[in-house]
Amino acid sequence: MRALLPLRSSIVVVFVVVLVPFITNPRGVNSSSDAPLTSIPLDLYHTSDALLKEIKSLVLRHPDTLSMETVKMGNRGYAAEVLVVTYDRKTKHDNEKSKFRILMSFGQHGRELITSEVALQLLSVLAEEHNILSMGPVSITKELDNIVIKVVPMENLNGRKLVEAGDLCERRNGRGVDLNRNWGVDWGKKEKDYDPYEENPGTAPFSEPEAQIMRQLAKSFEPHIWVNVHSGMEALFMPYDHKNTTPDGHMSNLMEFLLWDVNRLHFEEKCLVGSGGGLVGYLAHGTTTDYMYDVVKVPMAFTFEIYGDSEASSKDCFKMFNPVDKLEFNKAVNKWSEAFLTLFRLGPSRLATTYGLRKWDSMGGKVIDGSLESNKENKIDGLDLGMKDLRNYFRLFLLSSVLLMFMFCSRISKSKYRQTN
Repeated sequence: MRALLPLRSSIVVVFVVVLVPFITNPRGVNSSSDAPLTSIPLDLYHTSDALLKEIKSLVLRHPDTLSMETVKMGNRGYAAEVLVVTYDRKTKHDNEKSKFRILMSFGQHGRELITSEVALQLLSVLAEEHNILSMGPVSITKELDNIVIKVVPMENLNGRKLVEAGDLCERRNGRGVDLNRNWGVDWGKKEKDYDPYEENPGTAPFSEPEAQIMRQLAKSFEPHIWVNVHSGMEALFMPYDHKNTTPDGHMSNLMEFLLWDVNRLHFEEKCLVGSGGGLVGYLAHGTTTDYMYDVVKVPMAFTFEIYGDSEASSKDCFKMFNPVDKLEFNKAVNKWSEAFLTLFRLGPSRLATTYGLRKWDSMGGKVIDGSLESNKENKIDGLDLGMKDLRNYFRLFLLSSVLLMFMFCSRISKSKYRQTN
């Protein structure tokens, strides 16, 4: 028995050294929960003030193609302002409403800094200060002559300030409301796993000045494509967010085909593609994209998720939502800028091919040929196309009915002839 004592002691020591860490920390010895949290790498990321200043300087250097405005709103003691940058290669004989229109928002959630960095990079490419290897300045200029793009580089400035002050997990605005839950479609509905810290929808739809600004912008601009840019994963989403299905109809198929083309051309088909509600793992209510599609009647409405670190701890928010090394950072801003240029190229052409139109206008959700604005009889929209199809079917029905009647009458006349003979 005495000979076994040293062995028992060894077993106890092994138990203490090896198993106790697993008991005290269920994730194991290498758990990331005890690792230091990642701070903002200032050698990679601009502060909000520096980024907006750089964008404003960029606009001033290119007044022929870029313009900007700052929209301010407030209520109940809370104020917000949103910078809107417009890209438009103006000519003497066109106007904004005769062109294809694209609206994009970055930085809706404060902690997703990488999205605003992509906005800066994209604007630099549009201004031809930065080249994309796969597309030269000449080809970019040619592709974008008939397009107007409005870019909101940092929708949630107040929330971003909170992140910069040290609250790296903050996604809400300056008074604790998730701007991507503050819109009118299916607003306020809460799932079983609802987290008020993450998804506070506000006191009412559009209670927040930032959401009011974006709604006003969307309704006045009447875009043909909407893109809400987020991070947390890599995905190309279309409606819906509040249910796990995509819309019915041809336009839904057109959106999905376009997303798959972008996925194939730029991401080796590694991005998720489909409805946000069906693929992200939870339903989201009161989102911007669902409102843009259902209420504003934007023909193509998307949410792009441009980066995510699935191995990061849930507590290490900055690392989870943003690249932290130079290689990954440059990869994200460059490949997504390229992807957006492809969207600008394919989106208008796909819609134009589908409806047989060259230029576009939008009136109350209708899509018409802007190149024929002076001729009202030539205006065409989705309803007109549907009625045209119905008329064709009706003509075929009448023709077949006439043929059947002719055959029936012919048989009657033959039978009478036989009876008389």
